Amino acid sequence: MKSIRIICLSLLVVLSFSACQQQTQLKKVHFVGAAQGTYYAITYFDVSSRDFQPEIDSILRAFDQSVSIYQPNSIVSKINRNENAELDDWFIDNFNLSQKIAQETEGSLDITIAPIANVWGFGTFTKPDSVNHALIDSLKQYVDYQKVRIINRQLIKENEHIQLNYNAVAQGFAVDVLSDFLKSKGVDIHLIDLGGEIYACGHKPNGDQWKIGIEIPEDGAEERFYNKIVSIENEAVATSGNYRKFYALDGVKYAHSLNPRTGYPVKHSLLSTTVIAPKSGEADAYATAFMVMGVDKTLEFTKQHPEINVYLMFDEGGEIKTAMSEGFSKYLSDGIE
Repeated sequence: MKSIRIICLSLLVVLSFSACQQQTQLKKVHFVGAAQGTYYAITYFDVSSRDFQPEIDSILRAFDQSVSIYQPNSIVSKINRNENAELDDWFIDNFNLSQKIAQETEGSLDITIAPIANVWGFGTFTKPDSVNHALIDSLKQYVDYQKVRIINRQLIKENEHIQLNYNAVAQGFAVDVLSDFLKSKGVDIHLIDLGGEIYACGHKPNGDQWKIGIEIPEDGAEERFYNKIVSIENEAVATSGNYRKFYALDGVKYAHSLNPRTGYPVKHSLLSTTVIAPKSGEADAYATAFMVMGVDKTLEFTKQHPEINVYLMFDEGGEIKTAMSEGFSKYLSDGIE
């Protein structure tokens, strides 16, 4: 029995040494690029220092041909023009995720927002000269996520004027697609940032988690400052806010967060929502929905969905205040790299 223990112990030492040796062989790869009207930054650790940027760019271009409203020949653009188009898996998965979260949030997220988003200048149209009650009322009849469904890979609309806009979910979902690609190549340690939608896979070779900063919402600030730092692994972070995406019309500032039920930008005190969720597409979509729901409804929602955690910043008498879900504190960290 003693000899068996010695052999087992020796085997453990060899395995431990091999594991450590493999960790030291991992090399850091980092590159940045442009996609979907914004930036992307990807960091991963790979034994062979393989460069996957060409494949990443190809995937993002193909993804846009499915769900981007800014690509005239994309599937969603064809659907919006009522042209025949067979749906691909990306389109269907984005649709199903959006509909799920729409139901959970009672329509605070609604992919049929496209007609109203366009007239407010947050879709494919340029900034409008005027928006009035009559125009919004005429378009609200076409905004209802319950009036669209997929049957046999075909999108069915109850009205031909219904149009889809995946902007609240597609960018985050694209991060999940890229993460799945890297995992398929055996790259299990990576951080993907696509325009602020982030997914962290695994932890760094030294055992540290990935650290992400939550930006302080300040209009027009050239330099970015962070309110809190979170540490994550195998989870996603997404932030939605009204402090950068807005425009002024006749002296009035209009936020980009539109309430699908009213057809107007939200007017409550919430400045930004930062969501931590299992997947980036989920985090992106929930962050958008929470901007519509406001502070109290969002915090109540997270009590019923503890897998979703949120950090909120809102205005109270000209001062920035914060609130968080019950489980968010476990992610808070002291510093950033």
